[in-house]
Amino acid sequence: MDSSVASADAVILSDYAKGVLTEKVCQHAIQAARSRRIPVLADPKQRSFARYRGATTICPNLHELSQASGTSTQDLDSVLAAGQSMVADLGLEYMTATMSDKGIAVLRSNSVFVAPAAARQVFDVSGAGDTVMATLALALCSGIEIEIGVQLANVAAGIVVGKIGTVPVSRNELLMSLMPQIELRAEEKVLALDALLARLSAWRSVGQSVVFTNGCFDLLHIGHITLLEAARQQGDRLVVAINSDASVQGLKGPSRPVVGERERARILAALAVVDAVVVFDDPTPLRLVEALRPEVIVKGGDYSESNIVGANEVRSWGGRVKIVPIVEGFSTTKLLAKVDPPQPQ
Repeated sequence: MDSSVASADAVILSDYAKGVLTEKVCQHAIQAARSRRIPVLADPKQRSFARYRGATTICPNLHELSQASGTSTQDLDSVLAAGQSMVADLGLEYMTATMSDKGIAVLRSNSVFVAPAAARQVFDVSGAGDTVMATLALALCSGIEIEIGVQLANVAAGIVVGKIGTVPVSRNELLMSLMPQIELRAEEKVLALDALLARLSAWRSVGQSVVFTNGCFDLLHIGHITLLEAARQQGDRLVVAINSDASVQGLKGPSRPVVGERERARILAALAVVDAVVVFDDPTPLRLVEALRPEVIVKGGDYSESNIVGANEVRSWGGRVKIVPIVEGFSTTKLLAKVDPPQPQ
């Protein structure tokens, strides 16, 4: 057991009361894990929780908690208060109690936090409890606070009960379920490449196509907005790649950009038509196009297909190139000229 714990990031004691997880075994596992500062989660099936003493958390359902505490499930407040008392008595960091359609409660000695259940049509509850345990363990060993972890666990359990039988939850399914909340926050749309690839994988797992466009987007104007709106109409998701500050300087000169890369990315991410923003350092986005493999690449009408970077690559995997008309009379250069017009000689 010690060698297994030594290579683990978390320990789950899944007790089915079959005689394997004796008090001696539980305590040995808990002490070994705690000495390595890794979380221990116990899924109890015993009337007494004493054998799980010292765990990070015990994860009973309401029925199990009421049996262990001698309280009635009809009095939710009393059951949760009893769980709070157990936290100190058993040397836990907190207790996480699943409450079916009421969600999951994080019980500390001096506080109660309840994450409401995710509303889903229920087809089969098989495996929901194990899904909660697995998601909480993953969250804790990833350094996520338990209050966030129980919210993730609720979402994961909601996916499982919407299926028939005992099934795993994939990363893409979890991402897609979280997407409506993620998309309400613009900063969650600004992504590093690895996170963007995960987001694309989630979108494509449900059959959504990805549109790509790129540019400096320094001093956003109506021409940019028109391009982005037209690009979004070419597919299900729009990814906008912007040149980093260093890349813009290399292309436009030392006086540019006027707006820094972080601010440009954040402004673009706030637009409803934009689903993701990524910053790149290269003079061209070719390596980014090859990594993302968009179904469509879009550029403005001042380009031709022959000089669009990535056009050949996109066509090679069955994608297409779209050129949209530009809005005449609008550019960052012209905006700057209005702000600081040239002085007469």
